[in-house]
Amino acid sequence: MIPVAYNIRSLKVRKRNTIAAAAGLAMVVFVFSAVLMLAEGIERTLGRSGEDGVAILLRKGADAELSSGIDAAHLGIVAGAGEIATGSGGIPQALGEVVVVLAQPIARMPDQFANVTVRGVPDNVLPFRSSVKIIEGRAATPGTDEAIIGKAIRGRFAGMDLGQSFELRKNRPVKVVGIFDAQGSAYDSEVWADIDAVRSAFGRLGGLSSIRVRLQSPGRFDAFRARIETDRQLSMEVMRERSYYNKQSEGLALFITAMGMMIAVLFSTGAMIGAMITMYASIAHRKREIGTLLALGFSRISVLVSFLLESVLLALVGGGIGAVLALSMRWVSFSTLNMRTWSEITVSFEPTAGIVIGSLVFAGVMGIIGGLLPAIRASRMSPVTAMRD
Repeated sequence: MIPVAYNIRSLKVRKRNTIAAAAGLAMVVFVFSAVLMLAEGIERTLGRSGEDGVAILLRKGADAELSSGIDAAHLGIVAGAGEIATGSGGIPQALGEVVVVLAQPIARMPDQFANVTVRGVPDNVLPFRSSVKIIEGRAATPGTDEAIIGKAIRGRFAGMDLGQSFELRKNRPVKVVGIFDAQGSAYDSEVWADIDAVRSAFGRLGGLSSIRVRLQSPGRFDAFRARIETDRQLSMEVMRERSYYNKQSEGLALFITAMGMMIAVLFSTGAMIGAMITMYASIAHRKREIGTLLALGFSRISVLVSFLLESVLLALVGGGIGAVLALSMRWVSFSTLNMRTWSEITVSFEPTAGIVIGSLVFAGVMGIIGGLLPAIRASRMSPVTAMRD
């Protein structure tokens, strides 16, 4: 077999062509990796919002809290279920909330509006969600027109920063008294205000969007669901909280992945053509080398494998650069529309080892496809004719 060092030296000698082809391949792999990282980021952002030991109850037939409506009186019935864990004082860990969407001016563009999720919460919300911490200011006082906001939307919307005020409805100002960190979950993009204030402002008196309960153990879920879903009086559907948020992420993650893959396929076609042109040009300038290799006794298969390997090396160099550039996106976050709630959530790019390996494999495949025809051409050359050129 022809030594790999021969192919590496060849790429170094033709630096200009190598850099041009590698840059095109790097751009494709960057797009490919970034799309996968973004889809992963969406799934993790929503997935972090759920816990295995928590069940969420919605109105039967509703697929999101925003479209669900539950009689507030049913909270007491649900809280009496034997599978629910109890907190201090033997109080069942059950939480009733109201979720609405508020169109709010964007701080930097006051003429433009975007939807932000407002969650009406009871006074036991922070003990129930122990992963949520107040990082600045203080918790809202129950029964008042105070609110706390997630760190991801701080300053993004008009009136949504510590000490500022915004209106739940006209002439109903709410003051922001705290900023919370929800560990990168979807809660980081929400406003939490007193449940009675939200109900009053949005005409949801006597109603809830959802009920959450913490079970004694994740294994008690099936028994709890059977108890609730067979109760015709309640007419509720029960899901594990993590499953609920995973379902919420499906549509958006699939949409971004599909769009990104379409762009990557278009770009990769151009990159493979670029690699093919580079290899054809390389072969055209190395006919005497190829003829010499064949005259020295290297088989046509060895020549084919050698030039194919050279194309793959070129692709891996470009792919490696693209993957490293994509990793730098892990510090980038932006807001996008959650199509289930029609409100904004802030997501970030989430790199994984699987995405990096997959991107390099993708680059290698482009190298094989782009280099196959030039390699076949090189292997079919006549040694005598090639050495005369």
